[in-house]
Amino acid sequence: MDDFATSGATKAPVARRLEVLSGPERRRRYSDEEKAALVAETFRPGACTADLARRHGLHPQQLYTWRRQARRGELVLRDEDVPMFAPVVAAEPAAAETAPSSGDERLLVLELGEVRLRIGSAVPPERVAALVAALRAG
Repeated sequence: MDDFATSGATKAPVARRLEVLSGPERRRRYSDEEKAALVAETFRPGACTADLARRHGLHPQQLYTWRRQARRGELVLRDEDVPMFAPVVAAEPAAAETAPSSGDERLLVLELGEVRLRIGSAVPPERVAALVAALRAG
């Protein structure tokens, strides 16, 4: 059977075949909670954004856009999903580290729980404030 038929006096072909496309709608709407969950999944160790996007029918760029929105505070993540700094490993100081330094440098010692930081006088106050904020947050 032909895919075209002729119409009236002009004998112009008219399409007779109709294709129905099934599958997910091309433009899907994601709630903020769904976006936050997907972004949080990209922060897990060993996660591959491209693979995650492929599993969920997204373009990787969409996930990167949502990550950027999360960094700007436009997309709110749960506290446990917010990426943190590298994990801190506490170890007993070696004998050489416990001896006072022979230089004239003054040290600021901060103790927060079991964490002790020794900060030299050359460290800018802004960096000290950022360290304290990070320790309190984590």
